[in-house]
Amino acid sequence: MLGTILIGALIGIGGTAAMDVWSIVLWKVFGQGAPDWAPVGRWTWHLQGGTVFHRRIGDAAPYAHEQALGWFVHYAVGILYGVALALVMGAAWLAAPTFLPALVWGIVTVAAGWFLLQPGLGLGWVASKTPNPIEVRVMNLVAHVIFALGMWGTALALA
Repeated sequence: MLGTILIGALIGIGGTAAMDVWSIVLWKVFGQGAPDWAPVGRWTWHLQGGTVFHRRIGDAAPYAHEQALGWFVHYAVGILYGVALALVMGAAWLAAPTFLPALVWGIVTVAAGWFLLQPGLGLGWVASKTPNPIEVRVMNLVAHVIFALGMWGTALALA
């Protein structure tokens, strides 16, 4: 089981790295904002005080290392998702990974962002309080498909 957990962690890192490459392409090529995990770090920091949902995370007291904490949490969650995929799918899938399970899992994982993180940051359920919720939702889904591709590609490379 330890081997499965280690492989799952690597799969999660690969998926998260693919998502990050995608966000850098969006930033450098298409002029979208640079990747910024500081709000996630600030949100995570405030969890210790029992605050899960903020009206606006920008109004919460800053934390000196929120950018680093945000990146850490981003990768920790990706690793958790990769381990969960590896444990659920098992040795047979790890030996011959197929895309569909990674895709389904990648899409399922967007729910945590929609129903926990975005409301926690003050963006509303499924980005409902953002200026263009439909665009945010589509971009979230695309990012999680990229995450799935990264997990699958990493699983293939490790098989």
